[in-house]
Amino acid sequence: MSSQPSDLISEDVNLSRCEEILQYKFQDRELLRRALTHSSIAASRLTSNERMEFLGDSVLGMVVCETLFESYPDYAEGELTRIKSSVVSRSTCARISCEIGLDDCLYLGKGLTNHEGIPESVIAGSFEGVVAAIYLDGGYEPARTWLRSVLQQEIIRLVEQEEEENFKSVLQQLSQKDFQLTPGYRLLDEKGPDHSKCFKVSAYIGDEYYPAAWGNTKKEAEQRAAENAYAVLSEQPAPHPSDE
Repeated sequence: MSSQPSDLISEDVNLSRCEEILQYKFQDRELLRRALTHSSIAASRLTSNERMEFLGDSVLGMVVCETLFESYPDYAEGELTRIKSSVVSRSTCARISCEIGLDDCLYLGKGLTNHEGIPESVIAGSFEGVVAAIYLDGGYEPARTWLRSVLQQEIIRLVEQEEEENFKSVLQQLSQKDFQLTPGYRLLDEKGPDHSKCFKVSAYIGDEYYPAAWGNTKKEAEQRAAENAYAVLSEQPAPHPSDE
């Protein structure tokens, strides 16, 4: 959305719509208006959302760190850091903004009014600005509640991705430590039509092959094969069947 701040009627409607999207009613709407105002239309940089973005970035980081720390007590610092970095990235913030419709509430200069042309950094900055606005208006708890609600599914997705990627990484570390070799993966079979194939992969270390596993993609099959190999090396039964 592109609008002049002096257009009080349309601005009031826009802020009300934004509050509905956020499911948060501001005591001080000026905070929300500033959070949505890009420097390209603001009277000065100090009246744009740049300062709000600075504060919101810190609040966002704190909430995500706290959420990950509490929710995943078995994760090491490195794993938590990788997930946190992805959650607070510009691409994630911009995508979440677009998914909930926040990007349609922005006050932008004429050069940025083409919706498809709005830079990712601008959308992400407004997301962080809104985080700061909620924090300044209601305190930490409302900001945390809102962020957890909009980021919950993204955090779950990234955690699942991290868990999948861990098996190949862990197997490689174990193989290099115990055998001074890097594991390999061999495609043994595939079945199904082109649009819905399944793949059978076995992990091997040197001349030793471990129980194969099926997956809907080669990547998934490799991850499962790595998990099978890691289980066998840990003297545990392979969790994924070789035949389906």
